[in-house]
Amino acid sequence: MKTSVQQWLELAQADLRSCENNLHDNFVTNIVAFHSQQAVEKAFKALLEERGIAIPKVHNLIRLHSLSEPFLAELIDLSELDVLDDVYTSSRYPGETGMMATGKPTLAESKELYEIAQKIYLIIANTIIQRTG
Repeated sequence: MKTSVQQWLELAQADLRSCENNLHDNFVTNIVAFHSQQAVEKAFKALLEERGIAIPKVHNLIRLHSLSEPFLAELIDLSELDVLDDVYTSSRYPGETGMMATGKPTLAESKELYEIAQKIYLIIANTIIQRTG
């Protein structure tokens, strides 16, 4: 595995670890939401790097998925990517509408976002490992 691919995966793992460390803190549910999206974004970028595809400077998971889809070993639910995309910017900045239909994520919602991110990360990481393994 290329060093750069390993670095992308490690950055994604760091985002997941940040989520894990904050899953029980109601004050930082927005941070869990943000890092959940970031973990998936970095995992997609690892796969693109591994395949030698230029990594676009975008944060949109649907766009990154469209570039990665031909290489994925398993299907990824686009509705889950939509949910993570929806919380990306709004989890970092205040606003009247909040980041989800109900506002700031609850503990349960932030745990669900983390679980989605962890699942997608594993699909992408396993895809990379199968190819390089």
